[in-house]
Amino acid sequence: MQSEIVISGFGGQGALFAGQLLAYAALDAGLHTTWFPSYGPEMRGGTAHCTTIVSTSPIGSPVVRHPGAVIALNLPSLDRYEALVKPGGVLIVNSSIVDRRPQRADLEALAIPGDDVAQELGDGKVSNLVLLGALLARLPVVELAQVKTTLDHVIPEHRRNLLATNLRALERGAALAGAEAALV
Repeated sequence: MQSEIVISGFGGQGALFAGQLLAYAALDAGLHTTWFPSYGPEMRGGTAHCTTIVSTSPIGSPVVRHPGAVIALNLPSLDRYEALVKPGGVLIVNSSIVDRRPQRADLEALAIPGDDVAQELGDGKVSNLVLLGALLARLPVVELAQVKTTLDHVIPEHRRNLLATNLRALERGAALAGAEAALV
């Protein structure tokens, strides 16, 4: 098994953190993984994306042309990556800020209101983990319980007060994806 996942959004939306968390959880689960970040020169507001590969065998390259899954945190990310997802792949779209539906019919595409759920949970910055939870419900490359355990170990000390909210965000995203019908 090898899964290639791209997480993309504006800088400050947590795309890189979500991908890194997934990579750490894969390592903790005894899997092979790579995490390959890319971001513009701006700290917040510029583009940021990462590719995380999770595999049961060694990984030849961290570079992926056609990922099996994409989390699009914003419209530019959907515009950029929708065409690149492998047929039959998973596309998770942050419907709170993306105002169009995916156009491909050969994908499992879900609209998850990540920003809205994050606000309901009390912190608008956890939409990345809402969407990661949704992805893991549809593409279980790592168990959600493992991601939650890993989060407890890797969350920075200055963010520990947000641990409970982050854990609820993962759970809510997974629940929404379990109940959500495919868009296409």
